[in-house]
Amino acid sequence: MQTTRIVVMGVSGAGKSTVGSSLAVELRLPFLEGDDLHPPVNIAKMAAGVPLDAGDREPWLRRVGQQLSLARSGLVVTCSALQRSYRDLIRQYAPDAVFIHLAGDPGLIAQRLAQRTQHFMPASLLPSQLALLEPLADDEAGLTLPAELPVHELTRRVAEFVRRS
Repeated sequence: MQTTRIVVMGVSGAGKSTVGSSLAVELRLPFLEGDDLHPPVNIAKMAAGVPLDAGDREPWLRRVGQQLSLARSGLVVTCSALQRSYRDLIRQYAPDAVFIHLAGDPGLIAQRLAQRTQHFMPASLLPSQLALLEPLADDEAGLTLPAELPVHELTRRVAEFVRRS
C-alpha cells in the first residue's frame, strides 16, 4: 500500500488549515498544522509584522519534511511552501510528497486575513508572501485549486486526485 504524504500549501489565509483538516478526515490520515512546527522566534517575528527570510524558514521546512518522512501511514500537513526551493527541501525528506496549492485572489485572501483574530500572522505580511510565491511547476507532483471554492468541493477534488495518483 502506498503511503500518502500531502502538503496543503499557499499564502496565509488561503484556507490551508481548513482544507487540510477536512482532507485528513476524508482520507483517514493524521493532520498536522505546520505552523505548530515553527520555532518560537519565527512566530514572534511574524507576529511583529516582520517577514521571515529563507534562513528563518529553513529549520521549519526541515521539520515539515521530517514529520512527513516519519509518517508511515501517511500525513496531511499545512505549510506555505511558497517557493520551489522550499518544496525541494521538503522533498529531500519526503520525495513522494504531493503539494496541493490553494491559489486565491489577493483581495479575497486579504479579506479572510482581516477576519482572523486568533492567528499570529498579520494581514500586513500578505504582500511579502505573494511576492515570494512560485506556483507549482509542471514537474512537481501536485495540484493547484482555486481557494475560493467551498471546502467540501476542494476536499472532494483533492481526494479524487490523490486516489487516482
